[in-house]
Amino acid sequence: MLLRKVFSRFLIGILLMALFVFLPAGTFSYYNGWLMLALIIFPMTSAGIYFYKNDPAFLERRMRTHEKEKEQKLIIKLAYIPYLIGFLLPGFDHRFGWSAVPVWLVIFASLLFLLSYFAIFLVFKANSYASRVVEVEKEQKVIDTGPYALVRHPMYTANSILTFCVPVVLGSYYGLIPFLMLPVVFVFRLLNEEEVLKRDLPGYTEYCQKVKYRLIPFVW
Repeated sequence: MLLRKVFSRFLIGILLMALFVFLPAGTFSYYNGWLMLALIIFPMTSAGIYFYKNDPAFLERRMRTHEKEKEQKLIIKLAYIPYLIGFLLPGFDHRFGWSAVPVWLVIFASLLFLLSYFAIFLVFKANSYASRVVEVEKEQKVIDTGPYALVRHPMYTANSILTFCVPVVLGSYYGLIPFLMLPVVFVFRLLNEEEVLKRDLPGYTEYCQKVKYRLIPFVW
C-alpha cells in the first residue's frame, strides 16, 4: 500500500509538472524543461528507494497533506500561488523569448539544485519526523544533530535555495519574480511551526536556546 501510494503521488506530481512546464512553452523542444524534470525525477527516485528500504515510516509521514493548524492551512494556500506562477511563467518566457539565460548559468543552477536537494535528503535522514505537515507525534524527540545543529529549520534553508534555482534551470529570469514570495511564506510557516513545537514537543524550547539561528547561520 505504501509503495503504491508513493508511486501514484510521484507520478501525478511529475505529470502535473510536465504540464505546467511544456504547455505554456507550446512545444516539447524545450531542453530546459526536460532538464528540470530530470533534476527532479532522479534524486526523488533515489531518495524514495532509500527511505522505502531504510525508513518506511518517514515516507508514510511525508504522504500526509492535511494541516491541523489553521494558520498552516492558510500559509499552504498562499504558497500555491507563487509555486504555480513560478512554474508556468518560464514556459511563456521560452515561447516568447523574453529571457536569454546563458548555458553556464543553467548548469550552475542545476548543480546548486542538486546540492540543495542533497541537503534536504540529509535533513530527512537526520529527522524521521520531518512530516509534510506541522504536527508532533507521540515519542517524538528533538533533533539537534546534523543540519539541525546549524539552524533550527534546515529544510527551509535548503528549500529556499532550491526554489530560486528552478526558474534559472528553466531558462527564465522573469520566473524568479514569483519565487521571491516563497522565503516570506517559509518565514511565516516556520514561526508558527516553532509555536507548535514549543507547545507540544518537550525540550524544544531548550533546543531554541541552544541553536539560536532559525534559517541562516549567524544571521537569523
